[in-house]
Amino acid sequence: MAMSYFPSLQAINKAKLTINEVLTATPLAENLNLAEQFGARVFLKREDLQIVRSYKIRGAYNKIKSLTPEQRKNDIVCASAGNHAQGVAYSCQKLGIRGKIYMPTTTPRQKIKQVQMFGKEFVEIILHGDTYDDASREAWKDCDETGKTYIHPFDDPLIIEGQATVALEIIQDSTCQIDYLFVPIGGGGLIAGVGSYFRQVSPSTKIIGVEPAGAPSMKESLAQDEVVTLKEIDKFVDGAAVQRVGDLPFEICRQVVDDIVLVPEGRICTKILELYNRDAIVVEPAGALSIAALDYYADEIKGKNVVCIVSGSNNDITRTEEIKERSLLFEGLKHYFIIRFPQRAGALRDFVEYVLGPNDDITHFEYSKKNNREKGPAFVGIELTDKNDFDGLVQRMAEHGFVYEYINEKPDLFQYLL
Repeated sequence: MAMSYFPSLQAINKAKLTINEVLTATPLAENLNLAEQFGARVFLKREDLQIVRSYKIRGAYNKIKSLTPEQRKNDIVCASAGNHAQGVAYSCQKLGIRGKIYMPTTTPRQKIKQVQMFGKEFVEIILHGDTYDDASREAWKDCDETGKTYIHPFDDPLIIEGQATVALEIIQDSTCQIDYLFVPIGGGGLIAGVGSYFRQVSPSTKIIGVEPAGAPSMKESLAQDEVVTLKEIDKFVDGAAVQRVGDLPFEICRQVVDDIVLVPEGRICTKILELYNRDAIVVEPAGALSIAALDYYADEIKGKNVVCIVSGSNNDITRTEEIKERSLLFEGLKHYFIIRFPQRAGALRDFVEYVLGPNDDITHFEYSKKNNREKGPAFVGIELTDKNDFDGLVQRMAEHGFVYEYINEKPDLFQYLL
């Protein structure tokens, strides 16, 4: 495909007609909590309410429906961290096509079960590698050996045009001019499609891409003016953590994206918890990206009309503790220490009585030695209610003779101990 490719309005409208038979009309809902927080009109495009709980059904169905009879008979292959897999699985089941789906071994179990449920007997799931990119390489190998058709999650015109229908619906449902549009970025298919539509229909709208700080593939590529492959990424935001964005999305993003915001994984976790507690909205980490980015644009969006695409809600409840932990660490409310208690009776009691503040809580306590505990250091986790209480905590430890090593700032040791 030539790099001059740019999605046309005609192609996007055609994609909308193709996918209407499986599409859920997701709302463009104004959010009062976010409006009050930022002094703006904030609308959420709720793609988490699609039948597969993400926008990925759009591109997947648009692509698979276009296959020739021979391609359908020869089966298809895809690789995905979860949401594209569900879109492909549902499309296979609806169209009676057999598919083999490669997913990273790190994929949450909830997503794996959903893929099997949507695809039923039409899909085979194969877990391979630690990242989407690992699974993708194995899927391509399968295609090379068998001649099956590869259904790419983002680097394909029909996929991009399918995702672009999100923008078509936003424009149709809007009652006002949209000043800012915040779009999550993984491989780039969604922002390429949505951005291309807005550039043609609403060129004054600012298109702001959002990536997890631990996987800034598109931002790095745009900075270097070529597609780059990141050597290492943080896989936590599994729906948006890719080592390499697509070639087509990259070329389109060069033309349509005004800015890219990188959001730390901890802030994403905070936003997930806030959305659940304030609005009863359940989102996966990638689904919270666009909303988490508003904090970085707080001054610019005051008094403006803003849309955030909520890309998906395929979250595994078993990740809740990790999400809470990452949020507390990011907000400065959770701190870990290795503490060498003085070698005297009652030292632990003194620590609780004289060092901890009235609202501080010990949430983790583990001796490093099973025997002779009083002679070994302890690994201690302390949760605060106000991050400003931290300085007082460490000051009291020093004043009362408690020798400590702060672990939060030593990631290698932190990962090993926790």
